Amino acid sequence: MLTSKQIVVVEDEIDILDLISLHLKKERFNVRGFLNGYSFMKYLETEKPSLLVLDLMLPDVDGFEICKQLRARPDCASIPIIIITARSAETDKVLGLGLGADDYMVKPFSPRELVARVKAVLRRTVRQETENEKEKIEIGNILSIDMQKYEVIVEGAKIDLTTTEFRILQLLASKNGWVFSREKILNHLWGSDKMVLDRTVDVHIKHLREKMGKAGALIKNMRGIGYKLAM
Repeated sequence: MLTSKQIVVVEDEIDILDLISLHLKKERFNVRGFLNGYSFMKYLETEKPSLLVLDLMLPDVDGFEICKQLRARPDCASIPIIIITARSAETDKVLGLGLGADDYMVKPFSPRELVARVKAVLRRTVRQETENEKEKIEIGNILSIDMQKYEVIVEGAKIDLTTTEFRILQLLASKNGWVFSREKILNHLWGSDKMVLDRTVDVHIKHLREKMGKAGALIKNMRGIGYKLAM
């Protein structure tokens, strides 16, 4: 049940924090709010949220840095993140999504739309967890993808991926040798909720290849079409 999930909001403007919290609580979400990054990181030492709403411009640490730190931690890498910010530049959106954010909203925004996006991201997360109960995928002797444990093993060593990177790899591996267009990859990641650019896929693929080391060569770019996973 989505409304049993705990949502954390990190926002330094108290009026915006209160407004977001109010609308989420109206939908019966459990909500915790933090005015700075330090207090949120202390919270993470003992608890883990179901989803994080993260402002980029905090008084003590850049939101991009928090996003980066979470995606680097195995215990936090799968936490969905929705970035909220006054920064509207395309480069900021690409960077945020490239660091592993699941969605990106520019201020000012409708609190009702934010609640809708929170629900959409949580639905995708629940759906992905259900899909991942099905199987374990092996690609030769180099790559193993465990859908239940969210684990990727390359040449015997576990690698840590963001939720988005894992879902891209899961899609490509689901039909070995098939070519997936950028549009199909975006649909798999965000469905009808997507509001990102095709080049965002290229950013995620680049990071995925780097983390996979030698196995990154299995992900092949079909110029003008998309990507496939093949030996």
